[in-house]
Amino acid sequence: MYSNILIPVVADEGHDNQKGLDAARALATSGARFTLLHVMEPIPSIASSEIPTEVLAKVREGIAQAMSRLGKTLPNAQVQLVSGHAGRTIVDFANQYGSDCIVVASHRPGLGDYFLGSTAARVVRFAQCSVHVVR
Repeated sequence: MYSNILIPVVADEGHDNQKGLDAARALATSGARFTLLHVMEPIPSIASSEIPTEVLAKVREGIAQAMSRLGKTLPNAQVQLVSGHAGRTIVDFANQYGSDCIVVASHRPGLGDYFLGSTAARVVRFAQCSVHVVR
């Protein structure tokens, strides 16, 4: 069982994070700490210069609200919204904050990662802690 579980989530309406949350609950010790992490991929500067800053702020606020709602579904949970490349950022975050397990979902694998999605594959390969992959 694990006491410091990192759960990377996609905070939009098209993704169901429930399986990951359920798996984390099942893997947790009593009093475990949960961290729900959403990684916002950077927008290329040529594209971001064309997007009004208030639009970007509104999107970020919507994601933060969705994360807050998700965080309320787990006891002792905190939410984090960070920017970066998803696979690298998840592994770095887990290392920095001493996660002992990462519960990651695997979505729509491509040819390069037939059995796992590219983010899940990177996390499995490079994480220094246990990784539980949810399909």
